[in-house]
Amino acid sequence: MPEGHAISTAPVAAGAPTPRGGQGRIYRFDAARPERLRLAVTDVVDGFTSWRLASALARLDLKNRYRGSVLGPLWVTLSTAAMLLGIGLLYGQLLGIALGEYLPYLAVSLVAWGVISGTVLDSCGAMIQAEGIVRQLRVPHSVHALRCAVRNAIVALHNLPLILLVFLVFGHWPGAEAIMVIPGLVLLGINAVASCFLLGMVCARFRDIGQIVASVMQLAFFMTPVIWKPDQLRVGHVFLLLNPFYPLLEVVRGPLIEGGASAGMWAAAVLVTLVHAGVAFAFFVRFRGRLAFWV
Repeated sequence: MPEGHAISTAPVAAGAPTPRGGQGRIYRFDAARPERLRLAVTDVVDGFTSWRLASALARLDLKNRYRGSVLGPLWVTLSTAAMLLGIGLLYGQLLGIALGEYLPYLAVSLVAWGVISGTVLDSCGAMIQAEGIVRQLRVPHSVHALRCAVRNAIVALHNLPLILLVFLVFGHWPGAEAIMVIPGLVLLGINAVASCFLLGMVCARFRDIGQIVASVMQLAFFMTPVIWKPDQLRVGHVFLLLNPFYPLLEVVRGPLIEGGASAGMWAAAVLVTLVHAGVAFAFFVRFRGRLAFWV
């Protein structure tokens, strides 16, 4: 029986037929127990305590994904490198930006966007792929969300050498403000886990959502300043702030490229993170007990 669907008992009313077994009680499923919050918190705590299990499952996923491949995850690095070189040479001329200035900006942007986009798309199948475990084993559901986030973090690590290589070639080295990339990555990681919770459960219930998310992320790539700079936007700067991906991208890119992100950008990134994590946790609390029926 899935957790969260507890059994409540009540005496049989006078004159009512006695249930089979003669116990004088009837059993009802109570899906609206006030203990949902406690069970969800326990699930999250147990899941993060079992981070070694999530990491092992994430590594196993990548091994299975690239089984029979010679380069394995390095294909992601080569793909990003080809995209960096192609877009850099073309858009650098179209936008009128010197290659030595544009390529470091583009390298950080593409790697950071790869983490965001890859995690969002992978989140759609986070719970569906764990169907066998969800149905048969008593493993915290949060392990599957953490497994998805760790899997994408490992893939992102394969792209980090591209940033170092571009910085080395063009002699671009950030100053002391580069230390601020650490809290930026923390915010990015929290959003990644929240996405695995929220989209993982939503897409388990409504399988069409994954296709919608894929289409939205394709559009978001061009609407977010990844291959172009925000200061090149002549009008619509206010609407750019409505893009939730922009502040998350900027708090990672700013410390490495532009001398740090502004206080307003950090405030926007924190706000996006709090809203995203809050919605994801509320959804997890409300529908955690139904996940076994959805996958």
